[in-house]
Amino acid sequence: MKPLQTLTSSHLTKRFSDLKWRFLLLFVMPISLLLFFFIASTGGGVFAENNPFRYLNNLKSLKFFFDDPKRLVNANDPNVTVTELKRSRIAVCLVGGARRFEVTGPSIVEKVLEEYPNADLFVNSPLDNNSYKFSVLKSAPRIAAVRIFTPAELPESETAVRVLTSSNSPKGIQGLLQYFNLVEGCLTMIKSYQQQNNFTYNWIVRTRVDGYWSNPLLPDLFIPGHYVVPSGSSYNGLNDRFGVGEFNTSVAALSRLSMLPELDSAGFHELNSESAFQAQLKLRNVSYLTKRIPFCIVSDRMYEFPPKRFGVPVADIASKGPLSGVKCRPCTSVFSTRWAEAVVNGLDRQWSWTESTNGTLRLCDGHGEWEHGWETLFDKVAGKKLAAVRKRVSGLSFERCVEDFEEMRRRSVWDAPHTAELCQPVR
Repeated sequence: MKPLQTLTSSHLTKRFSDLKWRFLLLFVMPISLLLFFFIASTGGGVFAENNPFRYLNNLKSLKFFFDDPKRLVNANDPNVTVTELKRSRIAVCLVGGARRFEVTGPSIVEKVLEEYPNADLFVNSPLDNNSYKFSVLKSAPRIAAVRIFTPAELPESETAVRVLTSSNSPKGIQGLLQYFNLVEGCLTMIKSYQQQNNFTYNWIVRTRVDGYWSNPLLPDLFIPGHYVVPSGSSYNGLNDRFGVGEFNTSVAALSRLSMLPELDSAGFHELNSESAFQAQLKLRNVSYLTKRIPFCIVSDRMYEFPPKRFGVPVADIASKGPLSGVKCRPCTSVFSTRWAEAVVNGLDRQWSWTESTNGTLRLCDGHGEWEHGWETLFDKVAGKKLAAVRKRVSGLSFERCVEDFEEMRRRSVWDAPHTAELCQPVR
């Protein structure tokens, strides 16, 4: 019996030892795996670059993407979101005369200002018989400052005459100076407002009164470190019909008048608006990007049709787009998109060419005046809401005009004639 007892005791001791190691392995293995995952996901060097577990860290980002589907995709700062952009300080600079503002204004309110309800609107415009149409802006979420001034001729200095050219400018060098003064005047308004309120804007959006927006201003155009302008219609420079950038890049872009002496000193001469714009960005070392942007410039001007190599295309406002600031009007276009693409591709790519692939552009015969019944064509394209605003402006009463402007005056820094004077044309 004793040998059997000894064997049993030895066997039990061995089993106990085996169990002890198993329990130890069960305890150590999970801890080892946890340590491995931790090092794999937080370590540096090659291990961090190539291990597959680093993607576990993206689960939180993936959840955030689905929480915020309008996430801003930005190669420079992939963590910027629409939510963060809408918490930023944004100035929208709106410049130009109000000739067709019953057509363009409602789209600017809906597709730009209401998309960024935190944005402050700045208006800089010469007084004319259409200025009463700015009453449309009463519905803008925020109005910081309005300047409507009596235009006066600007001195054409020797510097301006050397730097600029009157070629292809409807009003010559004077027209360019007036335009530059409008743009830089808006920048002056923004700087003054900042100083009065002790803050600095993160972004400045500069657009034109005569721009019709077919779709919203997208957040992926706000790109840190770059000034974004429309593609096409470059006229040997950069398309200057729209721009968005951070404050410092915008200062360089909007200093159209005050930079003329610098351009002169740097040897830039006989420039049109677009080539002067490109030159001033280069002088200030501003990086710029061109993007397709969903707006066009509503114009009453007449152009040769069909446009030749250096001609100007006039798009049907109903075109799919994005039109990136090309000239446009409402029209009954009888020309196919394929034919329009062939015509536009025959234009000089460094001049008036614009993107027209995949049926995105239809052409109007722009050699004459707007066709009879354009209102019906426009209303169909714009939709019921914007069509209703156009009709309201067309039938605006003097009393309603004054009332709308008085509300705007109470909400803003007002530098404009008396509201009754602005509304005089509809009296």
